[in-house]
This record gives sequence, structure tokens and C-alpha cells, in this order.
Amino acid sequence: MSKIDQYIHAATRDNTQRSYQGAVRHFEIAWGGFLPATADSVAQYLAAHAETLSINTLRQRLAALAQWHLDQGFPDPTKAPVVRKVFRGIQALHPAREKRARPLQLEQIEKLTGWLDAAISQAAASNARAAQLRHTRNKALLLLGFWRGFRGDELTRLQVQHIDVVAGEGMTCYLARTKGDRQHKGSSFKAPALTRLCPVTAYLDWIALAHLQEGPVFRSIDRWGHIAEGGLHINSLVPLLRSLFSDAGIAFAEQYSSHSLRRGFANWASANGWDIKTLMEYVGWKNVQSALRYVDSADPFSRQRIEAGMHATLLAAPGK
Repeated sequence: MSKIDQYIHAATRDNTQRSYQGAVRHFEIAWGGFLPATADSVAQYLAAHAETLSINTLRQRLAALAQWHLDQGFPDPTKAPVVRKVFRGIQALHPAREKRARPLQLEQIEKLTGWLDAAISQAAASNARAAQLRHTRNKALLLLGFWRGFRGDELTRLQVQHIDVVAGEGMTCYLARTKGDRQHKGSSFKAPALTRLCPVTAYLDWIALAHLQEGPVFRSIDRWGHIAEGGLHINSLVPLLRSLFSDAGIAFAEQYSSHSLRRGFANWASANGWDIKTLMEYVGWKNVQSALRYVDSADPFSRQRIEAGMHATLLAAPGK
């Protein structure tokens, strides 16, 4: 890989690179398209998958094809009028309802933490080191992911050497790249030490038990208790969380994902009086639309507002 290729590679998030590579393979291998592509072939590709792929997936496929052509020095066929019209037609005929991960509630965090604490104690008593390591790691991942509102890929990219901890006060996690950091300046995220459900204590317990001094914070553990050198793969995070939720007796475990931690914290903060600006600064959102997608209304059907307004109107009516 040349120096230029290395810098180009570094400019794009790993998740984005993987998804773009997969999209280009799908166009070229699974569908049988040719690269560089014509506008007509891209339009045919969209039409062929209009009923099987979501709008967001098709949008991502177009972005990947556009990036491939730009990287290779070819004109971008995805901006052609025929492609734009086909895409708008698909949006009109196949409107998609956005799917959102079920938010994790604080009561469920308490239940999960209680289950993990019991499992850790039982594993320690029976000398089952692999189980003890796994449950201790999961507790740290759960509490840090929730209280910091981390994305899944951010959790998997945390590095021990980039985390500073002040016992009893809090911790600072540095990430060289985040989704909203277009300038690649790096971002620091602080998490407080809490009297209950503490992410700092859970993190320190995991680091001490695993004897980690540098490298990825969260890693896979085999049946013999061997800890991997590399970090958890992003694709393993959702199955790990769903398995944990299922084992702990959380209903509808299959409806949760890594986004459930982020949405859960956003809903908790909003319900406890955090204004949207404070929440955006804490979590790292750059625009209000992104934040509002994660926050559910406390009165989703506006029943309380309508009832209150109706009551006030009736009281003010003549003869009342």
C-alpha cells in the first residue's frame, strides 16, 4: 500500500470502509455489474433491488459506488438525472418505516447488573476464570456504553492507554476518530464515578482482572479464559448483547442492539431534565435532528397535552 493509499484509508472510518467494500462487491459480483459503471446500469441495479433492500441500504450502495468512481478517477454515475429519478420513484412507491433499536431502560440496567454480579461471584467461587472474565467484561461494556451513550464501534475501539481514571471521581476516554469528527481532531468523553451502577468501578474491575495495560479495552475470551490481543469485532457486539439480555431474562432480547444503550441513555437523560443542548454536548451529536432520533417523547400520543388543553378550554367556556 502506497503512502497516498494509507492516508486515503485513514481518512475513512473502518465501518464505512467495510460497508462500502461490501456494497461494491454486491454490485459487481452478486448482481453482475461492471465497473466503472454507467448511469443506466446503476439505475437498473436500483430497480432490481427496490423491493428487497431498504431505502437506507440503497442510499448507502449509491454512496459506495460514488466513492469508488471518485477514488478511481472516473465520473460519478450516481449523480446522473436517471439515477436520481429512479431513486425518488423507489422512495415514493416503497416508503420505508424507520426501524429503531429498543431503548434499554435504567430498570433493565439494574436487572442486568444484578444478574452479572451474581454470575461473577459464582464464577469466582467455582474457579471458572473464563466465565468470570466474560461477565466482568460484559458489565464494564454495559455500564460504560450506557452512561456514555457510546456507539457500538466506539466501544470496540476504546484503548486502555487512552483512558485516564481518577478513582472515585470519573474517567476520560479519548477516541482518535468519531462519526461526527470530520476534521479528525479526536474527541474526549468523560464518564462520572457513581454510587450505583458505576461505569468507572466496572471498568477498573475488568482491567485489573484481565491484567490489561494497553491495547483494546474490550476483547473476546475463549472457553479456556484466553483473552484475544485484538478488540471485539463490531459484528460480534449485537449477538453478545442479545445473548446477555436473554440470559439475564430481559424480554424481547432479539429487539435490542448496541444502539439500545445510546437510545436508552438519551431517553433517561431527557426524562430527567437534560435539555437537548446539554445532551448533544455530552453524547457528541452535532445536529438536533440526530439527537431527536434517539429521544422518545414522554407523551408519545400527546394525550396529556391534549387533555390539559381540552380541560382548560371547557373551563373557560361560557356557563362553566
